Amino acid sequence: MAKALIVYSTRAGETRQIGELIAEGMRFSGMEVTVVDVKEIHSEKDLTGYDAYVFGSPTYHGDMLQPMKSMLFLAEKAALENKAGGAFGAFGWSGESPERIYGTMQNIFKMNMAGSPLMLKSSSLGGGIKMAQDYGREVAGKI
Repeated sequence: MAKALIVYSTRAGETRQIGELIAEGMRFSGMEVTVVDVKEIHSEKDLTGYDAYVFGSPTYHGDMLQPMKSMLFLAEKAALENKAGGAFGAFGWSGESPERIYGTMQNIFKMNMAGSPLMLKSSSLGGGIKMAQDYGREVAGKI
């Protein structure tokens, strides 16, 4: 069974909720999924052993949260090239964070990325639950 790791950073819990919904979509596709807070990632070894990776952070003052930024530096050492990937985040007024995470995964890590980052104001608004689950299915389809 293919395995996926979803790592999120959150301030108010919305990004965690989106990550859990992405995980549901991946599980619907038959994947084993682990969802962890970025604070649980201490070295690149914590990122090994997965077929797909989805990273998410809310946008706060035009950027991702610092713990996610630090984790991305660790991930650069984790040999993620050609692994399936996706990026997501919650946002209020702008959505730079998921785009920056996505760009890092695609251009620096050389991952096989889903079509675009998932950006939601809330998982409970405007079909957000279905969009997050569908995003999980899309990432799973990259394997």
